Amino acid sequence: MTNTGYSLGEIVSRLGGELVGDAGLVVYRLASLSHAKPGQITFVSNPKYLSQLSDTQASAVIVNAACRDVTILPRIVTENPYAYFAKLSALMNPAPLTEAGIHPSAVIDVSAVVPASCSIASNVFIGKNVKLADNVAVGPGSVLEAGVSIGENTRIAANVVVYHGCTIGNDCAVASGTIIGADGFGYAEENGRWVKIPQVGAVVIQDDVEIGANTTIDRGALDDTVIEQGVKLDNLIQIGHNCRIGAHTVIAGCVGIAGSARIGRHCRIGGAAMILGHLDIADGVTISPGSMITRSLNKADTYTALMPFQAHNDWLRTAAHIRRLGELTERVKQLERTLELIEKPNRTSKD
Repeated sequence: MTNTGYSLGEIVSRLGGELVGDAGLVVYRLASLSHAKPGQITFVSNPKYLSQLSDTQASAVIVNAACRDVTILPRIVTENPYAYFAKLSALMNPAPLTEAGIHPSAVIDVSAVVPASCSIASNVFIGKNVKLADNVAVGPGSVLEAGVSIGENTRIAANVVVYHGCTIGNDCAVASGTIIGADGFGYAEENGRWVKIPQVGAVVIQDDVEIGANTTIDRGALDDTVIEQGVKLDNLIQIGHNCRIGAHTVIAGCVGIAGSARIGRHCRIGGAAMILGHLDIADGVTISPGSMITRSLNKADTYTALMPFQAHNDWLRTAAHIRRLGELTERVKQLERTLELIEKPNRTSKD
């Protein structure tokens, strides 16, 4: 929440849209339709919530063109109210400013490049030949191992580890507990024992990527693991070695992606979905939450691979029926063959 607020005229001048109503009206924060108070601005992005518009106490509202005349409240008309809400929220709630400088407890190798505009918090470790661009912020307790490179305006939160040789681009945000560049899970079996395969690739994260808390991105075995521009990752995601995540794909929490999977651009992957290794996912694919993807998806569509929940005893009966599907299929085929033999003489006699 800002102290001074923004007038509707100021908002439209910065973010665009059509203003209907008092340009001088000042709003101080965003709120939902049902909880908004005077001095606040709300939004309608789904027609099913229009019924709440007549009861809202908000001083102004963001709507699309189809809803332009459904209220007498001062309003901003825009093609995508939800995206406008996101931009307005960023305007009214700017990220806390970090103060440039290096905390005395930080340990920085003499070969590292750390511009004066960077903010290095307490107990940070920065290894040999690390290169930070302007305005990088590194939170308390984070570790940047040898050869790491981080682009302009990127924010590394507390207790993040970026392993040796990894690259993070400009304008990225990495939340606490994230591990970038740990060894991928690679072993070769020999005489009943597992021989570790050295993971000599790295992780390359392109510009404008956001990574949620406690997410892990493994380094490649030979080639790099690559996260392309604009990707948004939620918390607790596992991305295996040599994966490639296409530009502007969004992945919700608790997703697991096994090694060498290639995810296309503009994909949407729901929470707790699992994607097996060495698969190719086409651009524009949507995967429903909880789905297990066991083969490549070569066409943009929505894919779902899960059963609706049931009471436990009902689920046990359903599972038993599923186990018998092969047997039941064979019985149906046999019945069809028997019926055909019975009906064939009847057809012949009629002819």
